[in-house]
Amino acid sequence: MVSDAAESHLASAYGQLLALLSDSPHVDVFLDHVVRVAAEVVTPAVACGLTMRRDGGAFTIASSHDLAARGDEIQYGADEGPCLEALRRARAVEVVDLREDERWCRYRKHALQLGIVSSLSLPVTVDRETVGALNLYATHPAAFTDTARQHAMAFTHQAAAALTVILRQADQALLHQQLTDAMASRSVIDQALGVLMGQQRCTAAEAFVLLRQASQHRNRKLRDVAVEIITQVTGRPPQPATEFVVPRQHS
Repeated sequence: MVSDAAESHLASAYGQLLALLSDSPHVDVFLDHVVRVAAEVVTPAVACGLTMRRDGGAFTIASSHDLAARGDEIQYGADEGPCLEALRRARAVEVVDLREDERWCRYRKHALQLGIVSSLSLPVTVDRETVGALNLYATHPAAFTDTARQHAMAFTHQAAAALTVILRQADQALLHQQLTDAMASRSVIDQALGVLMGQQRCTAAEAFVLLRQASQHRNRKLRDVAVEIITQVTGRPPQPATEFVVPRQHS
């Protein structure tokens, strides 16, 4: 049975999505908010990432925590994993205990080293087309109870509905640029994290803390600080990311 507090938390999440829609947000602001709220609503989750299709592949366009970004990246490199299966087969994919799950051998080993033990990946559908997957990661087995799964699926459905509204209302040229900018920002930040990890001999999570602190101290955007770090080390600005393909709209 779902508690009143849990229902209230989910209703609050819906309210936040509606508030964002009424404010006509920049799409990357909306997507960043989606992953943060999802990680809060589905309480066992440590981190949430949002994967979107790109040029026949996949890309993490927003994440609530470095664990999600790294967990997603392992799957892209291995070309297998629960996130990609949810995206490709348009169905929910749950990992109860990765230590005993043998479905994705190339993904499994590296994910366990990160601390990922269970996960829940849900397809994001816009106008009957699966355009992405919402990925929830946890560090202990059997993290996602029936209630947690119900909340995750309900929230994903609402987030997809809100995204559908944005896609239908936005100017396509502007939307394309916004999605491309969001993808490019994530790519630049990841490059800067790699530089900091090498310089400071630290983990990705520790590198992100350093980058965020520099951003706050200088009162500059995270991406701008990342660009400065990469330029100082390589002698040239970071390379732009591949363009994002906007899903086609159905009549």
